Amino acid sequence: MSKYFSYLNRDIPASIVVFLVALPLCLGIALASGAPLLSGLISGIIGGIVIGLLSKSDLSVSGPAAGLVVIVLNAVDTLGTYEAFLVAVVLAGVIQLVLGFMKAGVIGLYFPSSVIKGMLAAIGLILIMKQLPHLVGFDTEAFTAEANMTQADGANMLAPVLSSFNHMVIGSLIIGVFSLLFLIVWSRPIITNNKFLKQIPGGVVVVIMGVVINSLFKQFYPSLAISPSHLVSIPVIGSMAEMSEALRLPDFQILTNLNVYVTAMTLAIVASLETLLCIEAVDKMDPEKRRTPQNTELKAQGVGNIVSGLIGGLPITSVIVRSSTNLGAGAKTKMSAVFHGIFLLLAVVAVPTIMNLIPLASLAAILIMVGFKLTKPALYRAQMALGKEQFIPFVVTVVSILFTDLLVGILIGMAVAVFYILRDNYKVPYYLDHGPSTNGDGSQQIRIQLSEHVSFLNKASLLSKLEGIPSNSEVELDGSRAKSIDHDALEVIHNFQIEAREKQIKFSMKNIPDIKNGNGAS
Repeated sequence: MSKYFSYLNRDIPASIVVFLVALPLCLGIALASGAPLLSGLISGIIGGIVIGLLSKSDLSVSGPAAGLVVIVLNAVDTLGTYEAFLVAVVLAGVIQLVLGFMKAGVIGLYFPSSVIKGMLAAIGLILIMKQLPHLVGFDTEAFTAEANMTQADGANMLAPVLSSFNHMVIGSLIIGVFSLLFLIVWSRPIITNNKFLKQIPGGVVVVIMGVVINSLFKQFYPSLAISPSHLVSIPVIGSMAEMSEALRLPDFQILTNLNVYVTAMTLAIVASLETLLCIEAVDKMDPEKRRTPQNTELKAQGVGNIVSGLIGGLPITSVIVRSSTNLGAGAKTKMSAVFHGIFLLLAVVAVPTIMNLIPLASLAAILIMVGFKLTKPALYRAQMALGKEQFIPFVVTVVSILFTDLLVGILIGMAVAVFYILRDNYKVPYYLDHGPSTNGDGSQQIRIQLSEHVSFLNKASLLSKLEGIPSNSEVELDGSRAKSIDHDALEVIHNFQIEAREKQIKFSMKNIPDIKNGNGAS
């Protein structure tokens, strides 16, 4: 535990920034999900404190995820009430626990880096576009989603971005642009190289300045003062009785309904995939390159969802926006996630009125900077330099996420990445060495050296090459380097041995096992 307390000077300021970003997102996702606003805050608190303490990820931050909004909306409609839906959240947590004990977390390692980087870049672009309206004071649901370009009503995200410049609120515009310029300056070497200033998170500063500037507007320039619709809005709960009344609890009578199990399984699978992808992405961004145990993370998420469902919260995943904000704010350990959850709890029970003074324009500036860091031009140049096998899946993932949603976009990117993997496997099952064009008897010498692994994916390529060998050739097939030769590939080789006699081909094999001996080279 000593390592966690030794970095509190970095983790507490970072947790404040994450808290300020998570606050409107928790409220917005609850609103978009058709759930009580308090449910979003409950899931944010559980994601920070409970999952933060159980997780072994130093930088990941969990909470309600926009990628689950459509599932939540449909599930509440199907099951009839929000209380019935909470039972599905609890069951989803149980399923995640089981997946963790079954060691299913390894699936996260099978996603190529080009797809993960494409996911990060797409989220960066979406963040920028969804926060631009709030930066200039245009009322829109920019904070309600993190991971797709399509609004809940089917409209394209570009529509509010373009129209926002015709509906600007001057006070919000001033605070938003000032906050953005301040953050740009704060990220320059003149600040980052200063031992004292680099300890102060720019996000905290711009939020405080946003509150102060708006207070000055109210005092001296009332026409520029920002209206409550452009400020953070937290439900004000004055007593424990009001808290108890506001809480929604699961209705376990729904357990007889088959739909609740279908919903639970859907939530568990989607939430687990989003979490594993987020963990993998955050680990790649971690300057210290620490690795998160995936199975432990699934167990932590399972416990978090069980608790969240039992007290009225939304389903929880590890969330890339909060996690990347946490990293960008200088967090060093998981205590940042825990403290962000504590601050959310305090905001609900102690200081909602103070929180409601924060301009959304200031928070939008923070998220725009986070988005830029995720999708900066250097990332695109670096992917292009790696070649089309990396660049094309990367770009396809970005575009697919922008125009579908997070999971569909990732699956499309994966399909393209797998195509290149299959193509490369198809092309390189062997190395071909042509000897002299002819021997004394007019035959051609050919030596085929099999590669390390020859699988069923190489069957077509190997068959095509063997069938293309001209008659009267002298062929040696060498499996000395092969660690494994798939049964399908062995069938092709041994069948060609028979065909070779008919084509007057002198065919010899070296270190090729008999087809009855399995798939290992002898």
